Parts: sequence; C-alpha cells; structure tokens
Amino acid sequence: MWFVYILECADGSLYTGITTDVNKRIETHNKGKGAKYTKTRLPVVLRASFDGFDKSTAAKEEYRIKQLTREQKLKLCKEN
Repeated sequence: MWFVYILECADGSLYTGITTDVNKRIETHNKGKGAKYTKTRLPVVLRASFDGFDKSTAAKEEYRIKQLTREQKLKLCKEN
C-alpha cells in the first residue's frame, strides 16, 4: 500500500510526496536524506497523509495535489 503525504517545512512551505512508510519517510527527510527540496527546509512536520493507493495511483494523486494552490492544499490537510 502506498501513501501520499503533505509536509510543512520549517520555512512554511508545503511538500508533497509518496511512500510506503510515512513515519520512516519523515524521519529520512528530517535527517537531511530526503528530497533535495526539504534538505534546506528542516525540520519538516506531517500535515496530512492519504492511504490506500497502488504506486501508480499514488503518483497520480501526488501530481494532482502538487498542482493545487497553497490554500487548497491547506484545506485538504484540514479535511484529513
């Protein structure tokens, strides 16, 4: 099972990604070994995660969320 997750970075920006283990992935990000984007914006905090995807569907959902405005992403986080 794959997850789509939204993180809030220390600078207030939002980052969206996919993983099979959300907690492990956040730990990886916070060790500075995650995505290039988050390395300079530590620490990161989980704001939302969505489960029940296969890898292909998770990637499509990640892309869809990345196209949203910041306000839309924050609303999505609150609804979760």
